[in-house]
Amino acid sequence: MLSHRAVVLVLDGVGCGELPDAASYGDAGSNTLGNLARAVGGLRLPNLGRLGLGHITDILGVPPASRPAGGHGRMAEASAGKDSTTGHWELAGLVTDRPFDRFPGGFPAEFIRRFEAAIGRTTLGNVAESGTAIIARLGDEHLRTGRPIVYTSADSVFQVAAHEEVIPVEELYRICAVARRMLDREARVGRVIARPFTGRDGEYRRTPRRRDFSLPPHGPTLLDRAREAGHPVVVIGKVDELFAGQGFTESHHTVDNDAALDATLAALGRLDSGLVFVNLVQFDMDWGHRNDPAGFARGLEAFDARLPEVLERLRPGDLLFLTADHGNDPTTASTDHSREYVPLLCVGPGVRPGVDLGTRPTFADLGRTAAAHLGVRPLKHGRSFIELITEVHP
Repeated sequence: MLSHRAVVLVLDGVGCGELPDAASYGDAGSNTLGNLARAVGGLRLPNLGRLGLGHITDILGVPPASRPAGGHGRMAEASAGKDSTTGHWELAGLVTDRPFDRFPGGFPAEFIRRFEAAIGRTTLGNVAESGTAIIARLGDEHLRTGRPIVYTSADSVFQVAAHEEVIPVEELYRICAVARRMLDREARVGRVIARPFTGRDGEYRRTPRRRDFSLPPHGPTLLDRAREAGHPVVVIGKVDELFAGQGFTESHHTVDNDAALDATLAALGRLDSGLVFVNLVQFDMDWGHRNDPAGFARGLEAFDARLPEVLERLRPGDLLFLTADHGNDPTTASTDHSREYVPLLCVGPGVRPGVDLGTRPTFADLGRTAAAHLGVRPLKHGRSFIELITEVHP
């Protein structure tokens, strides 16, 4: 009997055009791939192009392929929001109807007062601001006073930044765990994020030891279904944190695209069946949030150059999905996520070439399709398109 493997590669923040409700999120005109390509004079993505990326939206330098190697389309987000947590949950078949709580004016003063009492320190900030900007602005005062920097964004996040020589990273994690427990009782905030940094005299840089403390999913996901069926479930990147430690059998936490791809190749080299769910965070973390089109373009081209390594590891019974969790257009004034469609590319030895999957109404169609491919219990949300892309079904 043929063993089946499903691989989900999430290119964090790589959206492909504004959703119909983008204006209500402040994201009118956002198109991460399209705007980025124009900003840098064109993208060189031959491998993604061969899979059908140029059919999804107009991308300067990535024309439509004459016969795409796999299925191609785009997906709309049915969940209320545009953050990584809701995006990944929906890709795994779980739609979030109620938006997470956001605090664009900062968190209530009374909450901050009680948080300070719980951690034994007063804080700085408590505003909505870019992480690099607030560290640059308040880093010197933090060094003088030892007070951690609290901030948020347009997303549902409570972020705490601290210099590693002032507040050791393990202590920063403890502080964030306190915030997570308090927020769980009082608000529905998607993530508490520890943001360690280093540097001196206004020249600060964030370190790779970031940690996300997420809400647990409010229902079963593709990860849970695969694991309960006895499949190995390997998560790579920040997927472990986005699912609050649930649903997987093995985790490789990375904040580097190349390290995540290395771990993906290693998993494909040893697994006979199961699910590999990967987040490539640098597109979002290093280039989208920092409004760096040139860096974003280089990152995409570097990923494209390594994509054949993944494709070469695919064997009969494998299905690879390439997608994103939201947009993060680096060409707009905003440094936040953008409410966009996400690409959908499907490839594997048994996938029909050139299938136009159109516009799917929810990311959960991917999760439902992966569940069907793995032969596990179906999820509540989404509609499988397995019959459109494969000739032989499990």
